[in-house]
Amino acid sequence: MPSSDGLQSQSESTVRRVIMTLTPESRFPVPQSDGYSVYSALLSVLSDVDESVGQGVHDSALGSLNCSGLQGPFGGSDRPYHKTLLPNETYSLLLGIVHPDDTAVFQALVNALVLERKSIELSHGELHVDRFESENATHQELLERAGTCGDPEIGIDFRTATCIEEAGDVTTMFPHRWAVFNSLLGKWNRSCPEELELNLDREAVLEGVIEKPDTRSYDTHSVLVNRVTNDNGETRNLFRQGFTGECAYAFKNASESVRNAVTALALFGEYSGVGSAVARGCGDIGVRIK
Repeated sequence: MPSSDGLQSQSESTVRRVIMTLTPESRFPVPQSDGYSVYSALLSVLSDVDESVGQGVHDSALGSLNCSGLQGPFGGSDRPYHKTLLPNETYSLLLGIVHPDDTAVFQALVNALVLERKSIELSHGELHVDRFESENATHQELLERAGTCGDPEIGIDFRTATCIEEAGDVTTMFPHRWAVFNSLLGKWNRSCPEELELNLDREAVLEGVIEKPDTRSYDTHSVLVNRVTNDNGETRNLFRQGFTGECAYAFKNASESVRNAVTALALFGEYSGVGSAVARGCGDIGVRIK
């Protein structure tokens, strides 16, 4: 049976991060942008346990699940725009849960993948869950941790295509300080208790935070995030544009409140993801506080 940790329910402001280790039962292809298909498979798992939970995640304006997509070694594929899962390899899948009823979402995943030992079924094969671990935090705990960091440098690794839409359908293709932390600010304020909402001024961030991107790791992407059917019954692929790479954020003459808020938002980002389509494999980040 897959091992699991952290099954205790927490307060309403709890955010969770699930780390799964998966093994494919056979060699089979998946799309290059696999986040969309993995997200659909997880919704199916949730709905099998509790249809209302699966529907709630699908309908949530928060983005609900931050899904990294599959991380690991892939083989080539004869199918256009596909890669191949290898049966002798293991793959990681990271999920962040910031749903208002996150306990129900988390427990449904535990029931299905750990207790009932269900597989994650994709179009051409299945993935078995070898290990299921979790960690959690409250918004208050993230603020308290940020307050102990003093004047840090924040390193963010944008591990999957990060798609930040600032004006209509216009996507920011660079880890600009305001674009990144304003995205996180919206996610924080929509998921936290009212008394913990943050008020972060745009000019304060522009004047007090400096981004230092690693140009060697920077790249841009166009990723499949959804398929829709038009009025003629034709299926159309929807793509989002985004960036990956590493970027450090340092403070210059920033107030303590700005430093604490920006640091807390960065820590929160490991649970929520950054930008849009986070449930479909976009915006997964890793954070280092120096």
